Amino acid sequence: MKSDIHPNYDEATITCACGNVIKTRSTKKAMTVNTCSACHPYFTGAKTMVDTEGRVDSFKKRYAKFAK
Repeated sequence: MKSDIHPNYDEATITCACGNVIKTRSTKKAMTVNTCSACHPYFTGAKTMVDTEGRVDSFKKRYAKFAK
């Protein structure tokens, strides 16, 4: 790498709105996020995807006219 053209890549702290603190490395020292893997419904299992019609059935119905 060329010297003196890249930003400093140091320790960083990411703070979530739920209070979770993640230590990582970044060019910014501190970041604040609204959701993280500890509070996001997809990762916690609090909410599941509801597929009423079925993705495969929907695909087949949509592209049935092209099938030969």
